Amino acid sequence: MTIHENLLGGPPPTHLPDDPEPRTLLAQGTAPADVAAKYPTSSLAWAQLADEAFERGSVVESYAYARTGYHRGLDALRRSGWKGHGPVPWEHEPNRGFLRALHALARAAQSIGEQEEYERCSQFLKDSSPTAAQTLG
Repeated sequence: MTIHENLLGGPPPTHLPDDPEPRTLLAQGTAPADVAAKYPTSSLAWAQLADEAFERGSVVESYAYARTGYHRGLDALRRSGWKGHGPVPWEHEPNRGFLRALHALARAAQSIGEQEEYERCSQFLKDSSPTAAQTLG
């Protein structure tokens, strides 16, 4: 038996359970609004809605979608044992919806001049997953 010890002294990484149905529908081209309506707990669907709204210049709408995806993700993280801090690895695909929503929330907050929220969310993203912060820009 091998025991894995966290040498950094922090909490272990949180891996959200896989929920492939929303991801599959989105990959097949189903509208994110339809996916969010069918799977309202899917942070990925909300993150895609936030991205689409942002791309068309609807920043407040993007902010609202991103905040929904962010809170849905926080709920899922807590159910998975997350205690409010620690790694949420981008490499684990089910975590990407939450991380994308967090990134979208930071981006929208910055666009509307909500600097504290932008800084908080940006730091949270970096602390959760440096890979996500780098990948998402």
